[in-house]
This record gives sequence, C-alpha cells and structure tokens, in this order.
Amino acid sequence: MGKIALTGDRPTGKLHLGHYVGSLNNRLNLQNDKGFDEIYVMLADGQGLTDNFDNPKKIRDNIIQVALDYLSVGIDPNRVTICIQSALPALTELTFYYMNVVTVPRLERNPTVKAEMVLRGFNEGDEGLPVGFFTYPISQAADITAFDANVVPVGEDQKPMLEQCREIVHKFNTIYGETLVMPEIMLPKNEKATRLKGLDGKEKMSKSLNNCIYLSEPADSLKNKVMSMYTDPNHLNVSDPGQVEGNAVFNFLDVFCEDSHFNEYLKDYKNLDEMKEHYRKGGLGDVKCKKFLLSILEEKISKFRAEREKWQNNLSDVYDILNIGTKKAKDKTDATFTRVKKAMHMDYFIDKDKIVKEWKEILGK
Repeated sequence: MGKIALTGDRPTGKLHLGHYVGSLNNRLNLQNDKGFDEIYVMLADGQGLTDNFDNPKKIRDNIIQVALDYLSVGIDPNRVTICIQSALPALTELTFYYMNVVTVPRLERNPTVKAEMVLRGFNEGDEGLPVGFFTYPISQAADITAFDANVVPVGEDQKPMLEQCREIVHKFNTIYGETLVMPEIMLPKNEKATRLKGLDGKEKMSKSLNNCIYLSEPADSLKNKVMSMYTDPNHLNVSDPGQVEGNAVFNFLDVFCEDSHFNEYLKDYKNLDEMKEHYRKGGLGDVKCKKFLLSILEEKISKFRAEREKWQNNLSDVYDILNIGTKKAKDKTDATFTRVKKAMHMDYFIDKDKIVKEWKEILGK
C-alpha cells in the first residue's frame, strides 16, 4: 500500500490563520509530494454536530465557507479529494463497532477531549455533555481508518487523538487479525509553527474565543485586529525593554516573517533576530512592530481573498468538486467497512452457500 493521507475540519465557521499554520500549510506540501498516492480532506459535518446539534443550519451554512477556504489557500481538487463526512455511512458504522474496544476512563483521560470540554463549558459528569462529543476520538479513529490513512497531518493539539486512534487500531487488529492500517502523525516541520497564539495572547487561536484572524479577513478588519494584538503589558513606553516571549506579535512574526520582508517593509533590520534584540533592549515600539506584521499578513491574506472571490463566482464548480470527491470517498470507505465486517465474521450476505454450510455445521446437520 502506498502513502495515504487524511485530514479535515469541522465546518463550524470560517477557517483562520491557526488552521493554516497547524494543518492547511501541511496539506499544501502534501499535494506537491509525489510520494503520496491518495490525499483526502474531509468536511467533518457529523462531528460538527456533536456540540451544535440544536443548530444544524450553522453546520450546513459553513460547508461552503470551509470549502472556499480550502480552495482559496491553494488546495487543488485535481490532486486532493475533498469530501463530506455525513455522506459516508461507513464512518458511523465503524464508530459503532470501535466503541466496544474503548473504555470510558480512557476517553476521560484524553487531554484533547478534556481541553475541548473546558473550552465549551462542559464538566466531567455534566448532564449536558453530549455522548457524541465525548466519543469524538472514536469517531475520528473511524474516519482515519476508513480511508486506510497511514499519514495524518494535524496540529500539535491533536497528538492525543492520534495516539488514541493507534490504540484502537492495535486492539482491533489484536482481536480480529491485521485489518486496519496503523496511522502516523505528521506535525508542522517548523516547531514554532505548531500552534499560533490568539490575538489576546492565549495559547490557542479559536473561533469560539473570538481571538482569531480569518483566512478571508477583510483588510480593514485585519488592520484593527493586528493593531489591538496583545504584546508585553510592561512595555509601556518605546524606551522600555520589551519581552518577546509570550508576545503575540512576535509569535506571529516567528511563523510568518521571512528575511525578505525586512527589505520590503522594514529596512531598519536585516532579520527577525535583530528586531527582537532591539525590542528586548528598548527603543522599539509596539506600533512599529504591529505595522510590520500587518504588512506581512496583508500580503498573504490578500492572495487568499482574491482566490476565494474567484471560486465564489463559480459556485457550481465548487458543488461538483464536493460531489465528485464524496463519491470517490464513499467507494474507498465502503471497501474498508466490507473488510472490517469480514474480519469480524459479520459479512452474512456475501456468500450464501458458505453461510448455509456454516449454519448446518452449527446445527449438526
């Protein structure tokens, strides 16, 4: 089997720069890597319902928003299969069976689940906690294994989910024989880019925390957000020494700044290290740093906006991309589920003669 990659997003809103840094940029690298035979990107609308079940319109409306975000950053439907989760019934069937090889305490120990519960106001034992949300890691394991994915490009925060998926694969294969493919995680190569801070300096950029910059952020809104970013609260005057660590502006510069940007937008310095050194000593103001960052981000996001507008003017083509991709994904996942049922000896209607013979042996006839 060649290299197969699967990744995706819950369509709960437009994607932001955190998604770009954590996974989208990895996907762009994948589609240009000739070593991969198949690459799937999934709109996980079913998982999106786990904490939005009372608002399905939110999920439906954001299918097109996320699809446009994919296309705007350069995901190529000729090299990547974009599909919709809810149209792949094998995924929910696999989830049903995988639930039998995972314990409740193991789910409760999953750091990603615990963090997401806190983020959404759920507590352990909370009567308002949906089972679907709690069993999210099992659903994700079904997604990954259904596509026979052996490479899963994700952000740092998803490592516990991949570890749990690998546990499920190992346990299933131990019981039923070698059936499922063991996946490997692929993290962003730039360690500084494993997670982008929120505009408020919090560790995670999130739609729900309203501390993000969207891939389609309008120019005026982008300016307002950058100019209000969290820096060093003790850096009150330009002459004051400043702290780079924990400073959201420098976190963004670590990820997006290149030496060539200084020649273009800030000729005072040759590289980011020089700029940081000046900030630490004092004499470099936050406004100047933010204006530099704004120029860098506007250069990148303006390209996304232009590409998004092109696809928005051709929505019929976007529909066809999703429809064709989902049909291909259904064939792929159905084949995996057929293999799983055979391994579990639940393939009752494949071979009538074989089953009838088996029944006769059981009944002693």
